[in-house]
Amino acid sequence: MTIDEILVADPPHAWRAAGFTVDDDTCRVGTVRIRLVGRARGTGIVGWSLRGLAGGPVAPDLDGIATTSSTAPPPAPATHANGVTHLDHVVVLSPAVARTRAALEAIGLDVRREREGVLAGTPVRQLFLRLGEVILEVVGSPDDEGEGPSSLWGLTHTVADIDAAAASLGERTSPVKNAVQPGRRITTLRHRDLGMSVRTALISPHVRRG
Repeated sequence: MTIDEILVADPPHAWRAAGFTVDDDTCRVGTVRIRLVGRARGTGIVGWSLRGLAGGPVAPDLDGIATTSSTAPPPAPATHANGVTHLDHVVVLSPAVARTRAALEAIGLDVRREREGVLAGTPVRQLFLRLGEVILEVVGSPDDEGEGPSSLWGLTHTVADIDAAAASLGERTSPVKNAVQPGRRITTLRHRDLGMSVRTALISPHVRRG
């Protein structure tokens, strides 16, 4: 299963200001289309489409996430001024991780890894799944007793040169620091300053071992 399209309620000019190439309303990041549908749809990530859904379309949603089925072929990747090469991972916020896990497994996804940790001083439970070249990271409370829908919360893009990307964006990014993943480094866009409503980070490529 792979991601065809992610729908983001941002105007195209905001993503262009962040160094992304946008054709009309679509930003091609690796094999994923990010379609910028504008503020009339709200803010943040408002839905996505997936290829290879087990059992066909999801109705009406996927644990609160607006989800449709797609048979569209992957796009040709675009070249971006900020050096982005592909989408590294998508973060899902869940009020009930076990419930979200069951919903994802019902459409044919498998949890590859699970861990408990601390983010910004708060204990969390994390699940990691694969959607082609993209990692899906589910984050929620270890207590797992919340109510309400899950949501697509943030995007992290791989860049060829993290220092060059940060330099090109200047004060529109936070200082580059070591990422949680060993050997990788990351910077977070000051997305509101750019007119973006999606929490967005840039990360250096995976370190090949051996």
